[in-house]
Amino acid sequence: MARTDRLFRLLHALRVLPAPVTAARLAEETGVSPHSLYRDIDALRAAGARIEGERGYGYRLIEDVALPPQTFERIEIEALVLGMSEVRQMGDPALAQAAASVLAKVAATLPDRAEQHLLHAVSQARRFEARFSAIPDMETIRAGCWREEALAIRYADKDGAETERTILPLSIVYLDNKMTLLAWCCLRDAFRMFRLDRLSAVAATGTSFRPRRAALLRDYLAELRGGPAAQDTHR
Repeated sequence: MARTDRLFRLLHALRVLPAPVTAARLAEETGVSPHSLYRDIDALRAAGARIEGERGYGYRLIEDVALPPQTFERIEIEALVLGMSEVRQMGDPALAQAAASVLAKVAATLPDRAEQHLLHAVSQARRFEARFSAIPDMETIRAGCWREEALAIRYADKDGAETERTILPLSIVYLDNKMTLLAWCCLRDAFRMFRLDRLSAVAATGTSFRPRRAALLRDYLAELRGGPAAQDTHR
């Protein structure tokens, strides 16, 4: 394998493998010896790539404008266009606009032939109706997850009974026919799954729970894997 191809393959491995990636795993991925792998890491750093880590620990690629633009295989372009097409059909105006922006930015970085593959992709997603109803407070919910900020909500259960709660929002999940919010409910002192179409009011509280979101979400997902009884929590 030519060294240039090997370096691009190493970049790709650093981008897609869970970080930190050990030298042994990277050497296996690129088909070189650990000694050659260390030289390739040094070569990428010399070329402008920001790679954190060291021998015995593992490596993490920090994306940088000095890196060459991403290259995509044709099937990867198809997957990208199909995914963004589906996002645009969801019914969330902010995500639809973001999906169109993603495709435009990617197209601007591609070589002419690859750009044509993107603009005239074989795969598209088309729906006669939006997949989900628009949620008025979606930006507040999304910002609460990003900022790790508690939200005050008014929520109706399946029988229509309303409660006011403070929750720690963890993740928005798009199911087959409804959107749900995974959260820690301070009222119930437990994890809960809230259907977004049952929220009648959402407000930011200004109370931060950073940096607990990642750990809480990991614990909740582990609980959900416990079985159907653990998943029936959107009450």
